[in-house]
Amino acid sequence: MAILYRFLYKFCVILIIGGNMTIIDIINKKRLNKELTREEIEFAINGYLDGSVKDYQMSSLLMAIVINGMNERETIDLTDIMLKSGDIMDLSEIDGIIVDKHSTGGVGDKVTLVLAPLLASFGIKIAKMSGRGLGHTGGTIDKLESIKGFNVNLDNKEFIKQVNDIGVAIVSQTGNLVPADKKIYALRDVTGTVESMPLIASSIMSKKLASGADIIIIDVKVGNGALIKNIEDARSLANLMVKIGKAYRKPTICLLTNMDEPLGHAIGNALEVKEAMDTLQGMGPNDLLEVVMTLSSIIIGAVKKIPNNEAKQLLFKQLNNGKAYDKFKEFVKKQGGNLDDLKISDKVFSIKSDKSGYINKIDTLRLGEIAKSIGAGRNTLEDKIDYEVGIVLSKKVGDYVEKDEEILKVYLNKKDVAIVDLLECFTIDEELKNVPKLILDIIK
Repeated sequence: MAILYRFLYKFCVILIIGGNMTIIDIINKKRLNKELTREEIEFAINGYLDGSVKDYQMSSLLMAIVINGMNERETIDLTDIMLKSGDIMDLSEIDGIIVDKHSTGGVGDKVTLVLAPLLASFGIKIAKMSGRGLGHTGGTIDKLESIKGFNVNLDNKEFIKQVNDIGVAIVSQTGNLVPADKKIYALRDVTGTVESMPLIASSIMSKKLASGADIIIIDVKVGNGALIKNIEDARSLANLMVKIGKAYRKPTICLLTNMDEPLGHAIGNALEVKEAMDTLQGMGPNDLLEVVMTLSSIIIGAVKKIPNNEAKQLLFKQLNNGKAYDKFKEFVKKQGGNLDDLKISDKVFSIKSDKSGYINKIDTLRLGEIAKSIGAGRNTLEDKIDYEVGIVLSKKVGDYVEKDEEILKVYLNKKDVAIVDLLECFTIDEELKNVPKLILDIIK
């Protein structure tokens, strides 16, 4: 259907403008900071998909967009064109309101592993397609695949049946959803054109809209360990995504959360699954629990119209009575996973602080890069991940640490890491400075 759509579009363009449109004209127009028409954006995107627009030409257009931006109308058109470049999931056979949650990516971000079964135990339908990690941020699919036997490749019929049966399913993104974004993102990743609000917003929202959910919740990470480094850009991105959602009559809510330190204590796939399991049993770190509870209460408010404070009380009840953890075990078993065989490396090293004082800053980006370097992440999609390795923080921002007291543990297998590299991620001072807020804003 998408191929036919692109063919008909090109045919119509030839009829309307006599075949005079060229990619060079479109590049030059955006280079001069002029507004592109829908037809021009469509010509470029569809041309790149069919090969008539070359990599170097699309790279030039993307760089012009990074430099000069796109207005709201251009961004919505770009989203729509990418959305229609492939399949759109039909989830109409799922009973009830369907929720999809997305994160812009961060270090130690295992929110989905806790939030999805927690909400499913409350009767809310979570039908989620997730991605793999690339760079210093982890991916939900990689974390789930650290569970032996877990199947992330359900077909559409199995996916829908599982959501109807137990309320939750998480699968890998299919190759047929938004192929334009897949191809363009791969190019952006190697041409320095990732950090653009219109390109980020259209990339996220085209995939979320194609996934077929009724309500979209987005956790926008802000800070040193995130793609978005400052609150102003985060608000700009959130507002843009909310407007795109409204254009499709899909309620979209963005929570802005701090990523100037890792979320929780664990960084690394099996280690993060273990921390998620602890959290579902009421023993998780406070910051992870705060993000999960805030997002979950927003979702319950949107779906069931329950006030925020009441929603949080109900959610805590699901954690305390064991129903959330039972749902997680049911979800894992349904997708073939075996939690009894969750392997974590037994080559563990305790790293001790070289000074006393308050931890005022953690270089989250560098810590994520170190975790990747020991095997917890990948540089390319073809790289193999070591699911057993990672880092667990013993201290976080605001904590006091004594000299020679443990500051973190590192779990290794085949690769090693220098102690000095780990310690240099921590800024330790005699006095405690301001501890940053975790929940920065809610935009809807």
